[in-house]
Amino acid sequence: MFTGIIQAVGSLGIRDAVSGDVRLTIEIGDDFLGGVQLGDSIAVNGVCLTVIDLTEKSFSADVSNETLSLTTLGELSIGASVNLEKALTLNTPLGGHWVSGHVDGVGEIMDKQHDARSWRFTIAVPDHLSRYIATKGSICIEGISLTVNTVEANRLTVNIVPHTSEKTNINCWKAHTRVNIEVDIIARYLERLLKKDLCG
Repeated sequence: MFTGIIQAVGSLGIRDAVSGDVRLTIEIGDDFLGGVQLGDSIAVNGVCLTVIDLTEKSFSADVSNETLSLTTLGELSIGASVNLEKALTLNTPLGGHWVSGHVDGVGEIMDKQHDARSWRFTIAVPDHLSRYIATKGSICIEGISLTVNTVEANRLTVNIVPHTSEKTNINCWKAHTRVNIEVDIIARYLERLLKKDLCG
């Protein structure tokens, strides 16, 4: 589990094809990897990956074809910036919201506009995810916990304050950028419970 509060921004250093799928090596210039061990989970642009190799300034993780097909990780170019977060511990402040690291779908940036000192983004999400998104609810985009401003059909808006822009890869987002979307886990479980009750 994660919180959606980004702890570091790294970059894709190496992409290796391994027996039909991919191994990614992520490079980090700060001390983010202090305390990380082999087998630990790290969210990369919102995707939970398992550390299989580790140095002081990089880690590697295997990415299955299933994950490549459902996320943007397979589209990353060498040098691309990625948002990073270590897995939640009992000592971690829950500053964002509950994030599983299991991406539900890929959205697309439709518009980017200045809103005073913030940026306002309009994002289109897959139709089947729109029912889980509510005004003033939580959503995870590229691993970042954000508050939904508005929702209309399959489009939502979010405001990005300067601090979030500085601490994430949001400055790389532009029109038609594809982004990983994870809806609020509570909404998914609530739907499941309601369906069970309705069906007896």
